[in-house]
Amino acid sequence: MKIFLLEDDASIAMGLEYSLQKEGYETKRCADVKSALKAVDAENFDLYLLDLSLPDGSGYDVCRAVKAKGDLPVIFLTAFDDEVNVVMGFDLGADDYISKPFRINELMARIKSVLRRYHSENYSGIVELHDLKINTNEAKVYKNGKEIVLTAMEYRLLLILLNNRGQILTRNQLLENIWDIDGIFVNDNTLTVYIKRLRDKIEDDSDEPKIIKTVRKMGYILE
Repeated sequence: MKIFLLEDDASIAMGLEYSLQKEGYETKRCADVKSALKAVDAENFDLYLLDLSLPDGSGYDVCRAVKAKGDLPVIFLTAFDDEVNVVMGFDLGADDYISKPFRINELMARIKSVLRRYHSENYSGIVELHDLKINTNEAKVYKNGKEIVLTAMEYRLLLILLNNRGQILTRNQLLENIWDIDGIFVNDNTLTVYIKRLRDKIEDDSDEPKIIKTVRKMGYILE
C-alpha cells in the first residue's frame, strides 16, 4: 500500500517516512501545497496524511482535491488542535485527526484502522448500531433517523470505541487518544463527563446504557 505524506517539517517527515516504510508501506512525500496538488492529480494513494499549516497554504486545500477524486482516506496531522479545526476537518471528509506531538505507535494504529474500514468488502461508510446510524464519510450520527449533533470530542470518542468494537478500552487508553483534541488537558474526571454527555445523546436511558457499556474495574466496551 502507498501512503501520501504532506509535511513541511523535514525532521518530522523523515521520521514518519522511516516508520511507515518499516511497516511495509510505500511513501510519497511533499512539503508544500503546490507540489502536493500535482502529486494528488497524478495518481491515487491508499491513504493521505496531511499537515495543515504549510508555507503556501493549508492541508484543507489538498484534502478538497483528494475528496474531489473520490472517497479516499485522509488523516490530518496538525498542531492546531482546537475544536473548530477538528470539526472543519471532519466536514471536509477527513477520517481522523491527530495532534502533534503524537506517538508513532498510535498513528500506525489509526492508519491501520482507517485502511481496514476502507478496504473491507462493501464498505459504504455507514455503520448501524442498535438504533444508531453512523456515517463515517460525513462524520454524522443519526438516532432513529434523526441527526444527533455531537461535539468533535464526543464524535472522536464514539469513533475510537467504534474502531475497537468488541474490545474493552481502559480509561487510560481513551485518555491517550483524546486528551489534547480540543486544546486542553483531559483528565480522568473530564473523561467521565464526556462519556456521560455522549451517552445522554445516543442512549435511550443513559443510566442503563446498551451501546457504551461499563466493564467494572476495567473500562468501556462498545459491543
